[in-house]
Amino acid sequence: MRHAPIDPQLFVENRARLRQLLLPGALAVVNANDIPPTNADGSLRLIPNSDLFYLTGVEQEESILLLFPDAEDERQREILFLRETSPLIAIWEGHKLSKDAARAATGIGNIQWVSEFPKFFHRLMCESTHVYLNSNEHKRAEITVETRDARFVKSVQAQYPLHQYHRLARLLHRLRIVKSEAEMGLLREACAITRAGFDRVARFVKPGVNECEVEAEFAHEFIRRRGGFAYTPIIASGANACVLHYIENSRPCADGDLLLLDVAANYANYNADLTRTIPVNGRFNRRQKQVYDAVLRVLRASIKGLTPGKTCRQWQEEAEEAVGRECVDLGLLKPRDLKVKVDDPMRKPVKKFFMHGNGHPIGLDVHDVGFTTECFAPGWVMTVEPAIYLPAEGFAVRLENDVLITADGVVDLMADIPIEADDIEALMARRK
Repeated sequence: MRHAPIDPQLFVENRARLRQLLLPGALAVVNANDIPPTNADGSLRLIPNSDLFYLTGVEQEESILLLFPDAEDERQREILFLRETSPLIAIWEGHKLSKDAARAATGIGNIQWVSEFPKFFHRLMCESTHVYLNSNEHKRAEITVETRDARFVKSVQAQYPLHQYHRLARLLHRLRIVKSEAEMGLLREACAITRAGFDRVARFVKPGVNECEVEAEFAHEFIRRRGGFAYTPIIASGANACVLHYIENSRPCADGDLLLLDVAANYANYNADLTRTIPVNGRFNRRQKQVYDAVLRVLRASIKGLTPGKTCRQWQEEAEEAVGRECVDLGLLKPRDLKVKVDDPMRKPVKKFFMHGNGHPIGLDVHDVGFTTECFAPGWVMTVEPAIYLPAEGFAVRLENDVLITADGVVDLMADIPIEADDIEALMARRK
């Protein structure tokens, strides 16, 4: 792992919270992700399974967590199964967790090699009544490749058809949406690395630099601080910013253009999410600043609007109404457009200029899991990302911060990253 060691108490407490939600006589299993293949004999770096990491801190392939709080043998109430290393694996792949190292990192006393899993699993299945199996239940997930968890579900249900099966994801979504103090420390570090990257880039950008060079500056700062990209970076100059998920990052940045930077860091598998829009030449022109200040006002209002008891849908509607009013002032809409009644919310006139959500939960996944049909609650961390897109004028402005909701108000985790137009210009004036 690149990040500093994490206090295993985080994972001990996460497992304790999950145990409280399991039915009596229930067994739960979480698998590591597969290593994704490329072409020929190639493969990508393992992306840790977020649920397995949440419960154990383990980032190693083929790992399996088994929880059975009511097991007769108390030593079998928590078992972590790991891939056993060998001299050949050590030469070709490097370090793998030993049993002692896994105990220290996870707080789990019973560590077994994965080859022992079938024996233990059968024994405990014979004791259990309920079985919680895991799957990806994010609403926007497009699952076209069968996962290790999915293969496991099919195998177990075929072998043990008479057990009562339950969805583990429903429990983990409820737990993961509320961040603990330890998790907030990791999220704050991701935000701090993001701030360092933005500071470097703002002093680097000038007319003529390529979008890919800007991406390289972020990479330099993130990696040297033991982080990485939280998601594929969006470095979009000029009209490219009107493509919501523009990732080509290959165009020279022209004098007079705005540059939209949707780039943030990942630290210890916890993700930040930042968007800033900056002038390539270091100065906003009059029209750019008008639009920029309009989006910033909506951002400020949306951050204040993240109050416990409000639903995401209500918050989204408030943001769209605010953007609509700003669009009237900018000459993009008529006052009557704000009163148009439509059956499909996507056909609102304001959607021409602001067509996406105003934010989402963030944590171990950039679009983190949780029940967003429920009301905001203390402990949620949300992104706030209003925007105005003007393809006819060849530019867009999107701004985004990450915000912690508390019972006493909101905490902007990115309040120290420059966002006022004057502060952006002042920072860019300190070019290398």
